[in-house]
Amino acid sequence: MLPSDPNLEPAIRDPKKLRNTAFILIATMLLGGFFVLNAYDNWTSSQAKDERPAVIYRITPERDLRMLRQDGKIVDVVNLRGNVIALNITSLRDPQAAELSMAVMKRLATSRIATKEFSLITLVVDPLAAEKLLPSLTEFSTAQRINLPQWWVGGNEPKTLHKFIKNELKTNIYPNELNGKWLYDASIILIDKNGHIRRAVVPQKQGGPPFIATFDFEQAAAWDAKGAKTGTANNNVEELENLLNHTIDKLLAEQYKNK
Repeated sequence: MLPSDPNLEPAIRDPKKLRNTAFILIATMLLGGFFVLNAYDNWTSSQAKDERPAVIYRITPERDLRMLRQDGKIVDVVNLRGNVIALNITSLRDPQAAELSMAVMKRLATSRIATKEFSLITLVVDPLAAEKLLPSLTEFSTAQRINLPQWWVGGNEPKTLHKFIKNELKTNIYPNELNGKWLYDASIILIDKNGHIRRAVVPQKQGGPPFIATFDFEQAAAWDAKGAKTGTANNNVEELENLLNHTIDKLLAEQYKNK
């Protein structure tokens, strides 16, 4: 054991100074905690208020779809960069799944006919022989009163088209035939001016992360059939169409970055 130094004196602790130091430390901790919590509250509040349509995926020119259009021209989806696109899928043989989305597409075509930066595309999933594809597209567009240049109706050979629908459009169903009937996702898909797949962001009334909504009108109709209420005077199909138009308006207000 080392001997003690006789020149050293034991420290005399001042209780008053110790209390003051403790109060300062506690106050610093509380104040720091307040600022952290306040910053977190501000961040979560800003996140909850951010209702910009969610970016799901970007269709690059390298993975774009080339299609035969109803007028016989070969076109690419990327040709419409700079426009907001509402796209749906249908079957000429089995159109039942797309009846609601086609009705909405027609209303969009009418209400936005003067909007130069808005286009519509309908893709036909049926596997048609090359010599029958163009007459079928032309006949369908004429019967449905689908007019160029605003609204394209297009098709391609099944493997290429179906792969694009599933991988690039991020649909819930890979188009397939079951018991002689074509199954496909008839939701309306929004593509922004820069080629991004976008979906609606719906804040939750009771807090929590927002809901990312697809424009699946078949699902909305199923909710109506079950008696699900929206909390408004509209049914689920009507509310979803309002949300679709609201989202389109937001996308139209965004800038085209030409990248």
